[in-house]
Amino acid sequence: MDVGIMTTPASATASNLLVVDAGSSSLHLSVLDGDGREVAARHETEAPGSGTRQVIEELLREAPPVAATGHRLVHGGPRLFGPTLVDDSVRAELDRAAELAPLHVPPALAALDATRQLLPDAPHVVCFDTAFHAGLPEPARVYGLPREWTDRYGLRRYGFHGLSYAWALGRAAALLDRPPGELHLVIAHLGGGCSACAVREGRSVDTTMGFTPLEGMVMSRRSGSVDPGLLLWLQTSAGMAPEEIAGKLNRGSGLLGLSGTSGDTRDLVRSAADGDRRAALALDVFTLGVRRGIAGCAASLDRLDALVFTGEIGCDQPEVREAVCAGLGVLGVTGGLRPVNVRQDTVVSPAGAAVPVLVVPTGEGQQVARETRSLLTRHAGQK
Repeated sequence: MDVGIMTTPASATASNLLVVDAGSSSLHLSVLDGDGREVAARHETEAPGSGTRQVIEELLREAPPVAATGHRLVHGGPRLFGPTLVDDSVRAELDRAAELAPLHVPPALAALDATRQLLPDAPHVVCFDTAFHAGLPEPARVYGLPREWTDRYGLRRYGFHGLSYAWALGRAAALLDRPPGELHLVIAHLGGGCSACAVREGRSVDTTMGFTPLEGMVMSRRSGSVDPGLLLWLQTSAGMAPEEIAGKLNRGSGLLGLSGTSGDTRDLVRSAADGDRRAALALDVFTLGVRRGIAGCAASLDRLDALVFTGEIGCDQPEVREAVCAGLGVLGVTGGLRPVNVRQDTVVSPAGAAVPVLVVPTGEGQQVARETRSLLTRHAGQK
């Protein structure tokens, strides 16, 4: 008999909250108290799988009782954008999003199912990376495709990393001592996946990722955007199957494919310093792609109040930040940044820089907790 783990009877808006972030190659679990402090955590560096339920159960037995759970989902599909309470109908809708982000959504749904079994009496909330971009202006949202395709299949640019952008926006506004609604920013999330976003007065108005998380910049193992004619040629002339192409685009391209050795910028910076020309080329292609993404997003703004870096590479790789900013003089951004690994919100540009360069540690888990508590507070007020 499956026995659920006890939850605390206190209000879910003030009590301990379990945040679940299940990705394609990791599982991050955090229990946060009502003040946002982490009171228990478990971080697995392997892809979620058959042992996911056991890992969650072990944490729940070690941690203080939780009142609710918040889950990060990369994609909400065509119908779900804002934070949503999960019931059986919502859970069925989430299956439709899995094919749009096949590396990310299935592991997250496995973790969601496990927590619903373990905590049957607790509310479960899903928060989507696509939500921050739900209001993209139509010119930034649509593709140059036949209207019948767009209408029939719901083709659009969704955008991703939205939870990271929402957190970074608030933190950047605090650093600049200005309201988020006044700012025109470009935020670059650089990690295993990479994207940039133009934020005008608190709203996403352009972003580099699109229908799936494969579009845009060169990434750790993902190709980013390539000529669609090239993909057609690989199928029709080279005889490659779609499954083979998809596997290489998602797992064998990007920095890994270019260097032939690693998708980790830390490895490549060391190898390039030792004279590895492929590693140096991989970094050059990567940083050029980031500059293109930032510059393209800046075209949707009236001005650039600041450039914000977040994500693991954005925070921990000063060599990458420097290479990106040194090539953005056309935007008023300059190099000469402080070469530091960032652990807290920091301005890294020189004093008096025309465009400040900020670094904000990734806060997706904190943003999930914030959105989950906000939704539960609204629901409590409606009862």
